[in-house]
Amino acid sequence: MHLRHGDIAGIHGIGALSAARTAAVALTLCAGLTGAAQAETVASIAPSLSPNRLRARASLTLTMRFSGGPYGVPAPVSRSIVRLPAGLTLDIPHLSSCTAARLRSRGAGGCPARSQIGRGHALVETHEGTGVITEQVTLWTFLGPPHNLQPTFEILAQGYTPLYERKVFTGVVLPAALPYGEELSLSIPPIPTLMFEPNASIANFTLTIGPAGHRRAPGQTAILTPSSCPAGGLPFAAETTYADGSTGDSLATIPCPA
Repeated sequence: MHLRHGDIAGIHGIGALSAARTAAVALTLCAGLTGAAQAETVASIAPSLSPNRLRARASLTLTMRFSGGPYGVPAPVSRSIVRLPAGLTLDIPHLSSCTAARLRSRGAGGCPARSQIGRGHALVETHEGTGVITEQVTLWTFLGPPHNLQPTFEILAQGYTPLYERKVFTGVVLPAALPYGEELSLSIPPIPTLMFEPNASIANFTLTIGPAGHRRAPGQTAILTPSSCPAGGLPFAAETTYADGSTGDSLATIPCPA
């Protein structure tokens, strides 16, 4: 079969068009993959008080959620600072503490009952191959030994399946500038998963400080709510540092009691 010059030019044109389309598709896919790999992690905080009354002994629940991140999995958190409104304080009638070493070796049952000041739960995720592995984690919060005359706290995190993992996160309570009164600064170590797979990330966690439910026994640790509420509500803030060095801020308020 003989091809004329016009036929050859047409074939070259079709080839060029196909190559252009292929390149465009490839660039689109690469852009999509790059966007997925570099997606920014976004954090939010949702606080609540029970009961939400002034001058009350209450429980404080803090929920933080993390979204985005590479391939839909949030970046691992290395540090979290939560700022509390001025006048909100922790009332601990019995100063009993527990160390991080004791929690690591004996678990929650190895600490004095009066050292526990809260409980909660978390969801952790890790990207493996083409999928995402999730694990439910139980949290216990204990009063830790004072550090440089500042109160400390220990959070025991226990996961059971698919990975049996126990971690202890250590935090300290520090003064904060107005409109806040105190800040909870928490260091979070890496959470390893399977060999050659990335560390796990916290997708969300909920932590309640003070008595759970509506039963508040005498002498039990509780949150003392402020005597007044500023216009706009009680302010909360969270500052998050991720393992890759990036940071993010989130704000929230609890409405003033009616």
